[in-house]
Amino acid sequence: MSVEKKFVQEGITKALVDEYLAVELERAGYGGMIMNRTPMGTQITVYAEKPGMVIGKGGKLIRKITRDLDRKFHLDNPQIDVQDVGRGDLNGRVVANRLASSLERGWYFRKAGQSMMRRVMDAGALGCEIVISGKLTGPRSRTEKFISGYIKHSGKPAVELVDMGYSVAVKKLGVIGCQVRIIPPDVRLPDDFQIEQAQAPPAATPAATSVAAPAVAPAQQSSEKKSDLDQLLESEPAQAVAPENPDDSPPEERVAEDALLAEQKPDAEIRAGEE
Repeated sequence: MSVEKKFVQEGITKALVDEYLAVELERAGYGGMIMNRTPMGTQITVYAEKPGMVIGKGGKLIRKITRDLDRKFHLDNPQIDVQDVGRGDLNGRVVANRLASSLERGWYFRKAGQSMMRRVMDAGALGCEIVISGKLTGPRSRTEKFISGYIKHSGKPAVELVDMGYSVAVKKLGVIGCQVRIIPPDVRLPDDFQIEQAQAPPAATPAATSVAAPAVAPAQQSSEKKSDLDQLLESEPAQAVAPENPDDSPPEERVAEDALLAEQKPDAEIRAGEE
């Protein structure tokens, strides 16, 4: 078998298993499944609103499903893991099943569609789209669409971010298809962006100031030393020109002053005797 045929066959098998589980687990609130192939076998994770009903009394139902998957679809050692779907109002498959059940019980299609969409949006969904097609009110088929919030219809986000579910309501006039598309509240859309305001630079911390202080201190010390040296150089010429203390004068000047005083002293004594 070629690689292309192998992929096609695996896709067909996955679709058939999904359809089989939807019929068998309709009362349990089937919410979809994930199939992974491992070296130990085929791992199937089933999501349901009521996991206890999937397991059954004493595990009877889950053993029956495992046996059917092995015999009908020839899966390699199937292993089923049951998980709770969480909030059913945010699961497209669960909402579609509820809508189809409401239509089968006789609800008017517009009332059923608006009611389901309101429940989904009240659960916190970013967007919801419900499409109902079939013989709604007359002999001719038509399509009604209910939209609320924001929905992606194309591109990669429409495939990865949107949860889609489909179900069929069987009525006397024919079948009615119910398609539900939901964007969960925790989804980050690629075109959703916000502009942040520019923030002021952070203030200098005490550690930063203590580190920067030694770099400035040497410059201040050098300026202080330089100013003291300048003052000393300026004061030395002034002291040489006019000494403040007379005792600090040279010895030759002191001898001349003593001789002048000795000559003036006898003249003063003679003038005093004549008088």
